[in-house]
Amino acid sequence: MAVRALGINHIAVEVHDLDRALAWYERHFIVELRGRRGGMAWIDLGDQFIALTEGGPEVPDRGRHVGLVVDDKEGLRAQLIAAGENVATQGSLRVRDPSGNLLEIVDYREVQFTKSPAVLRALGAGGLEKSQSAREELRAKGIEDG
Repeated sequence: MAVRALGINHIAVEVHDLDRALAWYERHFIVELRGRRGGMAWIDLGDQFIALTEGGPEVPDRGRHVGLVVDDKEGLRAQLIAAGENVATQGSLRVRDPSGNLLEIVDYREVQFTKSPAVLRALGAGGLEKSQSAREELRAKGIEDG
């Protein structure tokens, strides 16, 4: 019998230089170092985490990417542009970390992904309101925006 997947616990990302990768993620996101050992580090990103592993391939994947949900996509876009990162000035927001890993950034208000009010408050993101289209997607799946 198949089991129901309830979410993603973490993702693992290969990086060329662990210290450089950590500095980049800390510059652009509110992260907390969960732990570090040898060529690995784990950073909390919201209520999940990313495992950074040193020693990735020199050539980045072309299409594989990780989608990250943030509280302010346009604020991050402005920050990335100010830091000299190569990102579009509008529309989809995709950025490569120093090792070439592609991150697609989506705004919490616009996706059918939801967190409880208690989790949002604990993350310092209480009061975020879903867009009408995101609320409709949630309702269609039988999920009330909490």
